Amino acid sequence: MEKLRKCTFIEASPAKVFGYLMDPAHLLEIWPSMVEVSNIKSNPEGAHSFDWTYKIAGLRFHGHAETVEIQLDRLRLVRNASGIQSTFRWSFEPRDNGTDFALEVEYEMPGKLLGRLAGPFLHKLNEREADTLVHNLKKRMEAANAR
Repeated sequence: MEKLRKCTFIEASPAKVFGYLMDPAHLLEIWPSMVEVSNIKSNPEGAHSFDWTYKIAGLRFHGHAETVEIQLDRLRLVRNASGIQSTFRWSFEPRDNGTDFALEVEYEMPGKLLGRLAGPFLHKLNEREADTLVHNLKKRMEAANAR
């Protein structure tokens, strides 16, 4: 199981950042290798499920994500049981009129051969991808907050 963690301070409230991520379609705006989000189902508490297509290193992966735990404006835990098996923990802590945001991901490389041969390369790509996702989220939230 591979793990990565990315953190940043966002000059926007936890409610605003959490609210933005309540819509999985927004992932297309901030996640460079996410190429499609479809079949979105949401409930009023903020939980959602959706299908996704992700492209990295020339490979396409399809999967289904479901919220398995939610604490309004504090935590979203999303699990992918198909495609790339993974768990995403998105956390939002209030600090100084902003948000300490953290993304923690645990994932399993698909296919034993792929994992063994390309594992280190794909892990570096995923690290870079997570950095970009968090940077893009920060930039989008702070730009919207400045208006």
